[in-house]
Amino acid sequence: MVESAADQVHGYGMICPPYRSSAPPSAMAGAVPVLPAPVKPKPQPLPELEPPYHVILHDDDTHTYDYVIEMLAAIFGYDFPVGYKMACTVDQHGKVIVATCHKELAELRVEQIEGYGPDPRMAESKGSMRATMEPAE
Repeated sequence: MVESAADQVHGYGMICPPYRSSAPPSAMAGAVPVLPAPVKPKPQPLPELEPPYHVILHDDDTHTYDYVIEMLAAIFGYDFPVGYKMACTVDQHGKVIVATCHKELAELRVEQIEGYGPDPRMAESKGSMRATMEPAE
């Protein structure tokens, strides 16, 4: 006995009947399947950047250059040449921008500067240096 295509077992032990289209054979010739249009992802809006703020160190007469250089290294990680240049600027101009960053970090840096403590090299030094912040724009 000869098995028909409908009786043949394929792959997974299932019997597959032959495909029968409801369209006439002439309509199926050269037919191209229609695929759904690809779904384009919606563009995500970019997060808004926070406006930058300057952290400003103010001069006084109760802190040494060494204190300023060490404090800037401890808080900001600045090396000696950068710290020294900023110490000179704050001494000559009364203030210097020590960082420009987003508001939350600027607030933290001001707190760190003002909490750094007195200069142990000067007896008249009773506290930390003063720092403020202001919008950079």
